[in-house]
Amino acid sequence: MKTDVKNQTYSSSSFNKNHRQKKKNRFLFWLLVCVFLGGIVYAVQHFVVANITKPQSKLLTAPVRTQNLNITVSANGTIQPERTVNVSPKNAGILKELLVKEGALVKQGQIIAYMDDLNLQGELIQSNAQLASSEANLQKLKSGNRPEDIIQAQAQLEESQANLTKLMAGNRREEITQADARLKQAQLAFKQANEEFQRYEQLFKVGAISRQNFSDYQTKRDTSMLQLQESQQALALKKSGTRREDIEQAQAKVKQLQQAFKLSQVGARKEDIQQALAEVNSARGSLKTIQARIDDTVIRSPFNGLIAKIYAEPGSFVTPTTSGSAVSSALSSSILSLTSKNQVVANVAESSISKIQIGQKVKILVDAYPEKQFLGQVSQIAAKATIEQNVTSFEVKISLISDNQELLKSGMNVSVEFQVGQLKNTLVVPTIAIIRQQNKSGVYIVDTENKPQFIPVKTGVTVKNKTQILSGITSDKQVLISSPPEMKTNSSPQGIFPPAP
Repeated sequence: MKTDVKNQTYSSSSFNKNHRQKKKNRFLFWLLVCVFLGGIVYAVQHFVVANITKPQSKLLTAPVRTQNLNITVSANGTIQPERTVNVSPKNAGILKELLVKEGALVKQGQIIAYMDDLNLQGELIQSNAQLASSEANLQKLKSGNRPEDIIQAQAQLEESQANLTKLMAGNRREEITQADARLKQAQLAFKQANEEFQRYEQLFKVGAISRQNFSDYQTKRDTSMLQLQESQQALALKKSGTRREDIEQAQAKVKQLQQAFKLSQVGARKEDIQQALAEVNSARGSLKTIQARIDDTVIRSPFNGLIAKIYAEPGSFVTPTTSGSAVSSALSSSILSLTSKNQVVANVAESSISKIQIGQKVKILVDAYPEKQFLGQVSQIAAKATIEQNVTSFEVKISLISDNQELLKSGMNVSVEFQVGQLKNTLVVPTIAIIRQQNKSGVYIVDTENKPQFIPVKTGVTVKNKTQILSGITSDKQVLISSPPEMKTNSSPQGIFPPAP
């Protein structure tokens, strides 16, 4: 039993010693791993830092060049139609027919719609008839009277003159004798009728005849008496001759017919012809007015353009509106909206407007087509400035001369560059190379020892990333476009040096 206890104690002590040895070995292993990894990290960091800091000492330069420098003025603008009108009829009415659709291209003078003209056609027929009547009357007056009319007027005059001669001569003896014979005949007839009346009156009184028979003889006696009186008066008139009033009336009629006969020979008066001519002109004017109103029912395109919007369909009632009106009520009473070809409308700053001239070439850039460059030409410069948010600018219109495919659409935003001049064979450096140091503008150049040296220069215009050098350096120099390591802290860059790669 004791032997077993000793063996067991020895085994336990040996186990603990081995366990501590293993832990020590494991610790040494991980310590070596950490040292190795630390060395790798240090080497990598040293390599990266060395590669980053090393190029910082590298000087980036650009040559001073002699080249042509195009001077431009930049501005923003939009694509707008040169003309926009709301097409409507001259007179209110019903739209009869519409011949175009929205988006269609039309030519100047092309018929695009018809208005209802039924009432005007009736007025046209009436006006034509009135003109024909006036022209016929005028032609009648110019032609004068026909020979038949002159002969008829002459015959009437001769008849009237004969009647006057008859009246002035009085009644002939034969006529008086004839009237006397009629009187005697009337006296005999009255005597016979009166005797019969008296005889039958006695018979009527005694009741021999009826009252009807007696009335017949009484009527016959009265008729004979009237005829006797008429014959007496006729004889008296024959003996007394023609009255003075009848002669004067006959003389007046002769004079009237004489004047009518003369008028038939000489034709119409000049005044009558002029009056008839005035009536013809008035009828022609009325006809032209009606024809013009009918022509106005034919709606034509006022210029080459695009149908931008249709506001009315056949059967709609449309009215005249202002051509450029944008009021909703005006649009609703128009037929359609017509736009012409597009142009660019740009706002140029007040400081640059003096450099803009009519006919100047313009480059046009559009975000929708970044790979394309369009050309234009200044067509109009506003006479009055516009002020928005305290910024004064002038509206400049540019006609498009290189958009044959009509890619530019109304409402697009564009950037424009006006070609205002060119500097030929001038020294230029990158604008980024210009700095300001000790209240002077200048550049850093690389000397013979490959060290940066500040040189004051006189600058001119700046176009995009190029600046003109008027004096200070020559074209055989290289200027720094990165910050030199020893640049003084009080230097102020005009350009902005980028960090060296």
